Amino acid sequence: MNESWVTMVMGSAVLIIAVIFVAGHYRREHRRARLLRQLDRARGRHRSRC
Repeated sequence: MNESWVTMVMGSAVLIIAVIFVAGHYRREHRRARLLRQLDRARGRHRSRC
């Protein structure tokens, strides 16, 4: 019984860490996409002035 608890706790810890990494990756990708859109708009404005 003790081994099953240890296994369950370790598995839960691994899943929690995985969720944290996935959430961080998701946020980073959305931030990157937003920055690329902003840069593309700024670059487009710069081209139209020339």
